[in-house]
Amino acid sequence: MEILAGYGPLLIILIAVALAFDFLNGLHDAANSIATIVATRVLPPFAAVAWAAFFNFIAFLFFGLHVAKTIGAGLVMPELISDGLIFSALIGAIAWNLITWWAALPSSSSHALIGGLVGAGVAKAGMDAIIWGGLNKTLVAIVLSPATGFVLALMLMLIVSWAFVRFTPFAVDGVFRKLQFVSASLYSLGHGGNDAQKTMGIIAALLIAHGMGPSSGEFAVPLWVVLSCQGAMGLGTLLGGWRIVHTMGSRITRLTPMQGFCAETGGAITLFAATSLGVPVSTTHTITGAIVGVGSAKRVSAVRWGVAKDIVTAWVITLPAAAVISGVTYWALGRLMEG
Repeated sequence: MEILAGYGPLLIILIAVALAFDFLNGLHDAANSIATIVATRVLPPFAAVAWAAFFNFIAFLFFGLHVAKTIGAGLVMPELISDGLIFSALIGAIAWNLITWWAALPSSSSHALIGGLVGAGVAKAGMDAIIWGGLNKTLVAIVLSPATGFVLALMLMLIVSWAFVRFTPFAVDGVFRKLQFVSASLYSLGHGGNDAQKTMGIIAALLIAHGMGPSSGEFAVPLWVVLSCQGAMGLGTLLGGWRIVHTMGSRITRLTPMQGFCAETGGAITLFAATSLGVPVSTTHTITGAIVGVGSAKRVSAVRWGVAKDIVTAWVITLPAAAVISGVTYWALGRLMEG
């Protein structure tokens, strides 16, 4: 590849590992974009993932790169970024993604990557490695994003239920089957806009650490990195994540097209706001909160709280688990990569 001419073999390998994480992110988080539209039978599974993959890919046309900057220069001191640290962070995130994919738990790729960066940074330089302002903003968003998705989806359910109270169930179903195409597209845009930027930030930080950043010294992401990350995530989404789709789409609560529309729209609004502010959030837990919100609007017993509890458990342990894996990886391999 001509773009990589002049890059050392190790840097090329690390970029490939980062894109592998991005691919797994799309594979793992495909459920976020398609679970509701598949569960309501508005689209068959393959058509749904193709639809989501397209909007994942074009997301870079609609958003800035604020999230990429937060990941690449806002969590760990930029001067500490090195091949060993990035490698360890990616291994921690990839390992946890694979573990939770195998267990069919919709954990957060975002939390896993953040945990990986923090764990590797602490293993390298102790707690001074962390940029606490950036990390604290991210930790607050970890709690607020599913709560916001829950509230917005619940409010939307109440509003549309009141607005369509005089319509027959058949008419309501027909309207929202069409509207779900819009809401699923918006959610896939939000997913691609927030999640793909995390890998962009990792690769951009690597390039800067190798002296290949912009001459101005400002954090910037080359266009080829943007396109590669969006493409890797889109391909991962295209291949789907069927184990997790079942958990998200039907095990939490049974969804109607109206509920699917409200969940996707509430989740999309949350992701759009977070991405515009440069806050990396979990698309997984945003849509989980929204699905629980629409289920609760019907009745509390409509939500399978045992499944929701398992998801929350994965949510709580993902960041520290990925941090531990990446920290151990740094001590075992990362230091050797730095001589």
